[in-house]
Amino acid sequence: MPFHITILDVLDILLVATVLFQLYRLIRGTAALSIFFGIFFIYLFWLVVKALNMELISALLGQVIGVGVIALIIVFQQEVRRFLLVIGNKYITQSRFSLSRLFSLVRNEQGSPREAEEIVKAVDSMAAKKIGALIVIGRKSSLDIFSEGGEIIKARISAELLETIFFKNTPLHDGAVLIEGGLILAARCPLPTTEQVTLPPHFGMRHRAAIGMSEHSDALIVMISEESGFISVVDTGRIRENINPNDLRNILLMEKVW
Repeated sequence: MPFHITILDVLDILLVATVLFQLYRLIRGTAALSIFFGIFFIYLFWLVVKALNMELISALLGQVIGVGVIALIIVFQQEVRRFLLVIGNKYITQSRFSLSRLFSLVRNEQGSPREAEEIVKAVDSMAAKKIGALIVIGRKSSLDIFSEGGEIIKARISAELLETIFFKNTPLHDGAVLIEGGLILAARCPLPTTEQVTLPPHFGMRHRAAIGMSEHSDALIVMISEESGFISVVDTGRIRENINPNDLRNILLMEKVW
């Protein structure tokens, strides 16, 4: 029987490979990767026993595989959320031909220079003094749910206010500041921490909280290390360490986070 490969077959393989690669990138370095491989080997074992006509074990494994989709959603609920978030941010809201651009009547402009400059000014000053800070800048997804447990402020962004919040002797310096809609929404907000187990050993709780927040939302997180004074930017689980204030300014203006 001749074996024919069509363009659709090639496209099918490429799409599956892309989905698997994106999934691997999301669960790489987490405990979910080991769970995924365990489920994969169970599925391979089921295929083998089914091909060998081992009816009893095949029937038992078939029942497990039958509810496998629901089990996968439960086990990988955070990874599924991150996967959908990455797809939405990367291929829908941020692409050159994004849906928001196609259906928007208002032309997208760059971020506000004043607000970006106030953040850069505060971050530069705090980094020089080695004052630890976490600043979460919202994009499309709402930050209201992450403000629970914090102090609602809803104030105009200013370098002085940000420095006052993170000053070590103030009651608001622990936790993160949330910025949304050009305003400081809340301070002293607890953030979800990442479950990645392969992070560098010098990453502390502030690093883990910044990465975790970027995994649970599409926000851009600016972090200052209290130990080194280094400025870092975290976006969709990826961290850029030791950037300078000018790089931070360009990121805030180009990422259109306002």
